[in-house]
Amino acid sequence: MIKRVVFLFSLIFLFALPVQSQIKHVVAKGETVFQIAKKYEVTPFDIYRLNPDAKNGVKENTTLLIPNGSVNKAIKHVVGEKETLFGISKKYNVSVSDIENWNKVALQNGLKIGQEIFVSKPSAADINASQATFFKPKATTNATTHLVEAKETKYGIATRYGLTVTELEQLNPQIVGGLNVGQTLILKPGVQVKKPSNITLVEYEVQPKETLYSLSKKFDIAQGDLITLNPDLQDGLKIGMLLKVPSNGTVITKAKDSVLVAKNKVNLLATVDKSKQRNMVLLLPFNINKIETDSVKTKTEQLKTNKFLNLTLDFYAGALMAIDSAKVLGLPVNVKVYDVESTKYSSNVASIISKNDFENVDAVVGPFQNSIVETTAQLLTKYNTPVISPLSKERGLPLPNLYYTVPAEDRLRASMFDYFKSKNGNVVAIISAKKTTSKDFITANHPEVKHALFNDKGALDVALLKTQLVKGQKNFVLMEIEKASTILSITNILKGLQKEYDIQLAVFELYDALNFEEIPMKNLADLKLLFPSATKVASTPEEKQFEKQFKKINNIYPNAAAKKGFDVTFDALLRICQPEGFVKSAATTKTEYIENAFDYNSSNGLISNNATYLLYYDSDLTIKQAQ
Repeated sequence: MIKRVVFLFSLIFLFALPVQSQIKHVVAKGETVFQIAKKYEVTPFDIYRLNPDAKNGVKENTTLLIPNGSVNKAIKHVVGEKETLFGISKKYNVSVSDIENWNKVALQNGLKIGQEIFVSKPSAADINASQATFFKPKATTNATTHLVEAKETKYGIATRYGLTVTELEQLNPQIVGGLNVGQTLILKPGVQVKKPSNITLVEYEVQPKETLYSLSKKFDIAQGDLITLNPDLQDGLKIGMLLKVPSNGTVITKAKDSVLVAKNKVNLLATVDKSKQRNMVLLLPFNINKIETDSVKTKTEQLKTNKFLNLTLDFYAGALMAIDSAKVLGLPVNVKVYDVESTKYSSNVASIISKNDFENVDAVVGPFQNSIVETTAQLLTKYNTPVISPLSKERGLPLPNLYYTVPAEDRLRASMFDYFKSKNGNVVAIISAKKTTSKDFITANHPEVKHALFNDKGALDVALLKTQLVKGQKNFVLMEIEKASTILSITNILKGLQKEYDIQLAVFELYDALNFEEIPMKNLADLKLLFPSATKVASTPEEKQFEKQFKKINNIYPNAAAKKGFDVTFDALLRICQPEGFVKSAATTKTEYIENAFDYNSSNGLISNNATYLLYYDSDLTIKQAQ
């Protein structure tokens, strides 16, 4: 459990900024928190962190603490079309070399439209703040053409490929009057484009041994155009990938029973619309009233023992970092936080919604409990407000505005069988008699799976197992056993058989029995234990930077709840800032952040996140992502 320094005696539970450099502000007559925040270039949340009572309003002559990190910030300039460093330097009466020195990282790939650059000397705090942009647009690709898709704009396409709108129009005079879906645009001088025809795009599942070259020949499409249609190909071609390709009558499409819609993973920062204000609400179960009226436990004791409160605080800490990141990025968002007072069967959600204006709210994150988040979605259906369930694994009513961020159990299991298929694997299941749900799932959905048996003494029938394994082929042994002693015996047997067979152990989830001390971790690592997961292992520089920044603010590294708080909140903020809004963005785009990806699909009226990962224990005792 996270250890906390208990300085939150007002019990608003707002995570404080580092106290190192704060200034005092005396409230003038008529001043509001918003006006004060704007004056010091901080957010209202920054002020509430240091002055919890300010949430109830501020009075004249009240003294407020203001975080000093944002005072005297360096001046920033947003690069416009046709601007040059020379022109910007003249505008701010500085030298070009100064601008280059102040923006070494930002300008390493040249000046880009929409970029924010320093035009006065930045402090270390300014530089750190600018690096809070954890998810920067990917570098321009080597593509020579671009196929226009629905909702795309000339500005968005030009920015993506490092061009100005004028340059894009000069290369493609036919778009001066506007874009048409299906147009092929030239991105570099001298490129010849075939006249467009009525092309139907279909989904194609990549088969073993196929290459980018063979696919381009198969569908009579240039490799560059194939990459343009499928940006994920920049990271390499993988078996089982779903690609958009021109139909030529020989396409092998995804299985008919699939409920998945193939989407390209995108960076929503590249398409943010800053032209109007957006509003978001967090409904989080702090239950402040219960804590303040508890006559038995002190507030300090509650922070130490109340697991649900700690879960809420962890999630909120991550959400606050997402809100701060949005502020640094200049997103036009206004976020309000309400305390959901709840019991197992009731809450004050209806009261919160009736007493506050939710008509213009673009998205709501929370509450946590499924029954309460369902109530929230039902109450907000009249406004068509997306309600995002951040932590609940349960599924209930099929509501058109309720989005589940936790992948369903069946989806996690299906992702593993998709992986088995992609590796042309032979699957053998070792399932105990008590695990009837798992056995029924396999029998109903995957009749090709072989089932190992136990003898009268409860031991694994090794002779039968050896007849079920295949030499020269990948063998996935799917195990679901509740007794640690049986798991130990099975893993020892499988390790011995690895001399003859290519074996990888797999489980539906990391259940408790696997964690007993009597089961050596080396056994699981030697068998490369494979399991599906809703989260990945943070490994990129941006992800590591997030962890360092979180620790700097909160004096501890983020746990899974904190990372979920950041990912869910940041994704929601970016989606409501898209030109098409949250609903259409969720239906058409897949995103990925610190530990979580979001790929919303509707099945039987339920909108769930279908983004999953497959992880495995490697021989060096680390967890890695399966490829």
